Amino acid sequence: MVAFHSALRRDLAHLARTASRHRSDDPARRRAVLTGWELFKTQLHIHHTGKDTDLWPRMRAHLSGRPDDLALLQAMEDEHGRIDPLVDSVDGALADPDHGHERLADTVDALTAELSGHLAHEERDTLPLLERSLSQAEWQGFVTDQRRKSGIRGAAQFLPWLLDGTSAEQTQVVLAELPAPLRVVYRRIWQPRYARHDHWSHQHRHEYRPARPRAEKNLGGPAGDSIREAL
Repeated sequence: MVAFHSALRRDLAHLARTASRHRSDDPARRRAVLTGWELFKTQLHIHHTGKDTDLWPRMRAHLSGRPDDLALLQAMEDEHGRIDPLVDSVDGALADPDHGHERLADTVDALTAELSGHLAHEERDTLPLLERSLSQAEWQGFVTDQRRKSGIRGAAQFLPWLLDGTSAEQTQVVLAELPAPLRVVYRRIWQPRYARHDHWSHQHRHEYRPARPRAEKNLGGPAGDSIREAL
């Protein structure tokens, strides 16, 4: 989840820069902003839906008689519910080419504050609870189910977005969780296709530089740290 949260924060920074200079008659720049925004919205929705409908229920099954922990998971859902209308507000401002710039900065500030606070809350309190609640096998079951729901098409969109701007080492850690054929597909098809499109700013390109091969390391502990950070 940590890598995913980093990608969200990266796009929030792009969004803030967009808000500071939104009004533009350049259609290429507008397309780039909307491309970045649509991808951000999609990934955020998938991530929150997966937690609310699948991950939290798996954790609740282990938390009977622990009201404080159950209240924490409810707080996570409530925070998701507060974020959704803020996303809609930014969406409306970006979709309005004539007057959207007049309210974009305020809507972006509100979304950034709420989502940033939620990410910090989740990392501080919910991730440790996740470590205590689910076994490695249970976590892997959740990851496998989410990948199945997303499918190859979803992975083709998700992975290049997730790894945009990450270090070669972090990229290697994430890709190591994939079957070897999918790693080849990522390098030869998915990432180059992602890089051909502008995201957030016109003429901004994302070049993939693979890490030099190195010996395998045991990157996961008993609670599956490497997988959790990657996803």
